[in-house]
Amino acid sequence: MITFPQAKINLGLNIVERRPDGYHNIQTVFYPIPLTDVLEIVPASEVSLTCHGNPVDCPPQRNLVMRAWQLMHDRHGVPPVEMHLYKHIPDGAGLGGGSSDAASALMMLNTMFNVGLDDATLAAMAATLGADCAFFIYSRPMLATGIGDVLSPIDVNLKGMTLALVKPAASVDTRTAYSRVVPQQPTTDLCETIQLPIAAWDGLLCNDFEPSVFAALPQLWIIKASLMDAGAHYAAMSGSGSTIYGIFDPMDDDARQALQQDIAARVEPLAADCQVFVLEL
Repeated sequence: MITFPQAKINLGLNIVERRPDGYHNIQTVFYPIPLTDVLEIVPASEVSLTCHGNPVDCPPQRNLVMRAWQLMHDRHGVPPVEMHLYKHIPDGAGLGGGSSDAASALMMLNTMFNVGLDDATLAAMAATLGADCAFFIYSRPMLATGIGDVLSPIDVNLKGMTLALVKPAASVDTRTAYSRVVPQQPTTDLCETIQLPIAAWDGLLCNDFEPSVFAALPQLWIIKASLMDAGAHYAAMSGSGSTIYGIFDPMDDDARQALQQDIAARVEPLAADCQVFVLEL
């Protein structure tokens, strides 16, 4: 069985308060995007995970895909499998690639071995692997609260719009990012703001990680400004970074290719070795 785990972006991200358990309550909208990894799972006599593509900075036994298999094995007796993961979604990017891989593994194992778990049960299992893993069970626009694990559908549709992603070589450690942010109650209502035209989001739809992350990596602020200068209606950092995204008008294939070249030319002098993706949502 082969599947294509999707990435996500965050539309707004409010860090509301620090919890007694050390985690933080947040408000954000998770939005799935068509940037994918590839995950193949086949039955085997021994469990294994082989990674290809972009480098993965952890040993296979600690990879969330392996942990997803272990969870299904421990709880539901799923037998050994051979797993091949091709990484295309950048790591340390705020795009949720590892969480999406894990959620896909849970769903694939559930189907392959007729475990019979519904989406709600799979989402609860996924949440034990990572705060945003549950979102990828549903992979549709969701308002996320709590630590990112309390999900409710939200009506936001960017279909047909053009999305540009810029991932510099520098990555951001999520734990470090949270340690530097000051929680605060939002001054605007996220659910109301998200219903406004995209061009009205700037200044209202905010990512609370940006001030501290941009202070540590000032090239991110310049990349964000470059996307706005290139014609984006809205630009922001996704999650705790370091990917900056911009939302543009719908375009045909030739216009998207031209935009990718334009953005690459703008950001390369600012941050070498940037990855630039331009996608149709």
